[in-house]
Amino acid sequence: MEGTLLVSYAILWVLVIFLSLLVFALARQVGVLHERVAPAGALMPTNGPKVGEMTEVMSVSDLQGDAVAIGGVNSAGLATLILFVSPTCPVCKSLVPVARSLVSYEGRRMRLVFASDGDKIEQHIAYVGDLDIKDYPYVVSQALGLAFAVSKLPFAVLVGSDGTLQSKGLVNSREHLESLVEAMDSGVVSLQDYVEKNMPEFDESITEKAS
Repeated sequence: MEGTLLVSYAILWVLVIFLSLLVFALARQVGVLHERVAPAGALMPTNGPKVGEMTEVMSVSDLQGDAVAIGGVNSAGLATLILFVSPTCPVCKSLVPVARSLVSYEGRRMRLVFASDGDKIEQHIAYVGDLDIKDYPYVVSQALGLAFAVSKLPFAVLVGSDGTLQSKGLVNSREHLESLVEAMDSGVVSLQDYVEKNMPEFDESITEKAS
């Protein structure tokens, strides 16, 4: 009887050790896969103005009736981040504070403009009040959305201080929105473009870590 128990305990310990090694191996593989997954940037559409092209100056009015110039060379040397939103879009609401923090980052010369179309003006006014974005231009213009080929929301466009289109794309998360600014700061078209160009070095570094 005791011999049977000892054999059972021995088998159990062998199974525990085997399972522990298996979990360790799986955890290591998960870590390797996590490093191999490229960061997801904003989804950049192929239609509309191309990154690197000079944008045309558009004069639109905000909710207060003041003229807001978008595109072209900015005389104050500021880049312009345009976030297209809608009062009925829950994802847009979550990205508003992200956009505010991006443009207010220390040392970053950038202005923020919120844009939308459709819905009643009263809805937009209430939306601005709820999100406390009265200090930022908020324009309701279908023409502006058409100019940048905005088809889905939330959508962001980043125009450099020199008037060139720096980046654009559909943004569904903080990472997506940040990728547009990173694209401008790094001088590449998009985060995906950067990863693709540097993929050989990226794969080599991961292989070294795995070995």
